[in-house]
This record gives sequence, C-alpha cells and structure tokens, in this order.
Amino acid sequence: MISAQHISKSYGKKGEIKALQDVSFEVAPGTLFGLIGPDGAGKTTLFRILTTLLLPDAGEARVLGYDVKTQLPEIRSRVGYMPGRFSLYQDLSVEENLSFYATLFNTTIEKNYHLIKPAYQYMEPFKTRGAGALSGGMKQKLALCCALIHKPGVLFLDEPTTGVDVVSRKEFWDMLADLKKEGITILVSTPYMDEAALCDHIALLHEGKILSIAPPHQIAHSIKTVVWEVKVNKIYTAIQLLDGFAGVSSVYPFGESLHITLDDDRKDAGFVEAWLTRAGLTEVSIQAIEPGIEDAFLMMMTDTHKKSQS
Repeated sequence: MISAQHISKSYGKKGEIKALQDVSFEVAPGTLFGLIGPDGAGKTTLFRILTTLLLPDAGEARVLGYDVKTQLPEIRSRVGYMPGRFSLYQDLSVEENLSFYATLFNTTIEKNYHLIKPAYQYMEPFKTRGAGALSGGMKQKLALCCALIHKPGVLFLDEPTTGVDVVSRKEFWDMLADLKKEGITILVSTPYMDEAALCDHIALLHEGKILSIAPPHQIAHSIKTVVWEVKVNKIYTAIQLLDGFAGVSSVYPFGESLHITLDDDRKDAGFVEAWLTRAGLTEVSIQAIEPGIEDAFLMMMTDTHKKSQS
C-alpha cells in the first residue's frame, strides 16, 4: 500500500538541514504501521512527501500503486490525511465541516457513516458548535471523521494524539483498531512509546534516518544489554554525576527514574549506588529490569550518536 525507496529531503539554501536521509520502508495492506521518533526526526516531512505535499530530493515513493511525483490527483482522492496541527475551518460547525469534506470527495455523510460513527457519536450533541470552540479531544475526533468520510485506502495520521488527554488518547487508538478491521491501511506517527506498542510494525526514526523496522515486541527483545532502573531523590543531579562516569555506558531519564546500561565488563550496578550515595544523594535504589521499546530506541540513538562523534 505504501512503498518508499531511498527517500531523502533537505532544507536550507545549501541543503544543510538533512530532514530525511535514505529512508526506505514498506507498509502491507490492512496494517497499522507506526513512525516513532522525537520532534525533528523527520516524521512530518515524510508524511508530506507521501501525501504529495512535498517532492523528495531523491528516491521514489508510491502510495496505492501511484507515484508521489507524477500522480498527485490519483493519490489525493484516495487517501485520508490528518496533519499534526488542527487545520479544519474553525468558524464552521462540526456538521458543516463534515458536510464540506464529504462534498469535496463527491460522497455523503450517510454513505460512510459506519466508519465515522465511533468518533462522531461523541460529537453529535455538539454538531452545531463551531469547530474552533471544541476541546482538543473533540477537534481530534472531528479531524479523523473528515479524513475518513470518503473511505480512504490509506489513512495518514501525523501525531494525532499530541497534547490530548489520556482518556481521549485511549479512545482514539480504540477507534484505529476498529478501522483496521475495516481493511483500512493506517500510517501513524507518534512520540509516545505506549502507542508504538499498539502498532503491527514500527519504524524508529532519528535525525532523518531509520534505525530499525520490526514489530514492537521484536524491537524491545532485540536489546540483549541489561537495563538498570535507578531511583534517586535528585534525578538531574544523578544524570550529571553518571554521564561519562567510568563503567556506565548510557544514562537517560525515564519518567520519575533513570535507566542506565553498563560497560560490557560490568555485571553489577552496586558501584553506581555507592557513587551516588557518596555524592550526597538519598533514596538511591537500583534494580535490573526488562528493556522496553523506549529503552531500545534510546540505546540505538545513543549508539548512533557515538558513531557519528567518532
């Protein structure tokens, strides 16, 4: 359904900003594929290329069999796109926005109502309210309805849940699971690792490069290094103390704790606890844990950075 081969894109007068560098991946029909990465990784640039809003500097890409460089109308009429920023008409009501998009694609709300019903049922009591007056979660659901109204073959969702409350995020991903059952192929980008775990396949994107492509559980299990969870009263002081400390390979914040890895010849993290305690930190505890997707991603990013530095 989506095929990208060696896609590159740069910005700046001399192309000094490398947004995408030799990106290749494929998305099979009926799958939920996630692009995972922090801000600036290149996710939005890739989405804009695949939805024919930008031309790549190099490489080839096809969506639903159509070339993104030469067959723009064919792609635009067959895909749904929900950009990261709310882009509907804020002075139009919920119902007016939906009717407008249905008309653009020469269809009606009634024809594909079964697709939008899970999202639209939350908004129906407010269908006469202006889109600009909706909450973040309601705006997200309206944008999804407008992207689905013509039953697209591929649905592009660029960070659809950023800035949305936890309950709305869960509702949104429940709706994506239902859409997948309808046979719609979904490409979604997100910075949230808990959402990454809900995808069939994910591509880890960092500084315009794909670090790994695999099902989420495989990426998590690919890390053979022991990860240690460090709990301490002053997290950022501990980071400064451990960054570059002999025997510690990597250190990064993880919620209310730190995750660290040790050099290959170290089998126990007791020396870390002793060092932090000697430095005056309190409530120090360390235990080995099972690595997750975020640990795998952060380790790959750290390894890539070390290689670029060398």
